[in-house]
Amino acid sequence: MVTPAPGRHGDPEQTRVQHRYHRELFPALHDWERTEASIVEFTGESGPKGLLGLDQMGHFGPQGCDLVAGLVRDTFPHGSLTVGELGSGFGGALRYLADALTTGGGGVARMYGIDLVPEHCAVSRRITAAQGRSDVTEICADASDVPLPDGALDVIVVTGSMPHFPRPGAVLREAARLLRPGGLLVVTEEVSLAPPDRGPSAAFHEVHPPDVFFVTPLPDRLRQLREAGFTGVLRRDLREWAVALLTDRLKVVRLFHGSVVGIYGAQPVDLIRRTLTTARDEYLAGRLLPSLITARRAEAA
Repeated sequence: MVTPAPGRHGDPEQTRVQHRYHRELFPALHDWERTEASIVEFTGESGPKGLLGLDQMGHFGPQGCDLVAGLVRDTFPHGSLTVGELGSGFGGALRYLADALTTGGGGVARMYGIDLVPEHCAVSRRITAAQGRSDVTEICADASDVPLPDGALDVIVVTGSMPHFPRPGAVLREAARLLRPGGLLVVTEEVSLAPPDRGPSAAFHEVHPPDVFFVTPLPDRLRQLREAGFTGVLRRDLREWAVALLTDRLKVVRLFHGSVVGIYGAQPVDLIRRTLTTARDEYLAGRLLPSLITARRAEAA
């Protein structure tokens, strides 16, 4: 097991902005013990599989995590992996992936969740401790300056957090440093990629503030990956899949509106609904490019 050094924090303004936005979107998660009881009562599930859909109401949710886990298992069907998630937030995806990789693959030796916001890390640690986990470690640090040694990780995942990195090129360079030669990077680009000649609408920015969500043209992302030292870059277009997924997620919010409001509150649920609706609209209009990207850290010469 690699012991992380003390966390290193980045831009204080970004820390404040990201915390404020996610606090407004997921206020109930800061009172996790009460919220967990409500989620378990609603879903009948107490583990990460049951909790993720409601403790991570982001764009791709558990279905996006399933895509990531499948790719990791296909690439490394054997052996116990050391995995890091950049932008791990409240840790829902982190714990979900730990279980998915253990159940369907060779398992994980250690999962590291790296997040910039101290309050997010504190909530994640409380949930991890409550679940009695020994395979998950939270690190509060900037994703472009992670206190782990070179080549410490077999796999790095980013489950929807790319738009929250104002310097994505620096984050990808750090990902390459952290991966061992031949290591795997898997990224769900949920609302972070745009075509080269257009960007998202004003309606999108109303619920995805531009100081919280940073959108990158696709050619720039591919260049950032190359410059970071990644090879074998593959992009899977998820437009059809993502439109259907967000339509289903909006249907769940509508059908179970009263229960979800009881967990989150009326204003956050309205914001979640508007967030999912505008993202789907951008996909349909071709102003955002939902994608699944994989790449390998170049082998040592």
